[in-house]
Amino acid sequence: MKVLLLGATGRTGKMVLQIAVEKGYELNCLVRNSKKICKKYKKINIFEGSPKTISDLEKALQGCEIIISVLNISRKSDFPWSKLRTPVTFLSDVMSNIIELSEKYNIKRILVCSAWGVSETKNDIPKWFKWLIDNSNISVAYKDHERQEELLKRTSLPWTIIRPTGLTNSKKEQNILESYENRPKPKMTISRLSVAKFMVNSIKEDKLIWQSPIISGNFNSIKLI
Repeated sequence: MKVLLLGATGRTGKMVLQIAVEKGYELNCLVRNSKKICKKYKKINIFEGSPKTISDLEKALQGCEIIISVLNISRKSDFPWSKLRTPVTFLSDVMSNIIELSEKYNIKRILVCSAWGVSETKNDIPKWFKWLIDNSNISVAYKDHERQEELLKRTSLPWTIIRPTGLTNSKKEQNILESYENRPKPKMTISRLSVAKFMVNSIKEDKLIWQSPIISGNFNSIKLI
C-alpha cells in the first residue's frame, strides 16, 4: 500500500516516515522544501508544494490508498506566546482538500494526529493546561484541530483521529496507554516516537476506524510491536 504523508519534515513526521518505510510502505511526501527530506530512503517519492493548494495535494495523492497527516499550526519557537508561522486555519483548510480528494479517489484510510485537549477532551485536561491553551498562541492550534476534526467527522470516510497527550522527544522504548472518554485516565506525556509507531500501526487496525483514541506513555501497558 502507498501512503501520502503530510508533515514529513516535522519532528513527529520524520519518525512516521522512518517507521513507515521500515515496515515496507511506499510513501509520497508533499513538502514545501524537498531538501529537508532525508534522501537515504528508497521507497519515498517527494513532491514540492502545499497541501493548502488542492492541485499540489492531488498530484501527491496519485496512487495512494492511505493518508497520514501530522500537520500542525507552526510557531517560531516552542514558547507558547511565540508568533505563528502558518495561517490560523491551515489545518482545517487542508482537511477540506483532503476530504474532497479522498471522496474522489476512494481513499481507504485517513489517520490524523490531533491533540488531547481538543473538543470534548478539553474538559479532561488539568486546569493549568487549560489556562495555557486559553491564554497563549497554543489556542490557535487547538481551535483549528477542532475544526479539522469536525469536518472529518461529518464524512463517512474511514478516519481515525489520534489525540496524543504532551509530546516529548524521548527515544526510550515506551508502552502505550489507549484511552476513550478519559478512561483509563491518560498519563501527561508521550514520546513522539511512540506516537509515530502508533500511527503507522493503526493503518491496519480496522477497529480504530471512526475512533478518536487518546494515547499516552505508560510503563504498565502492552508494548508496541
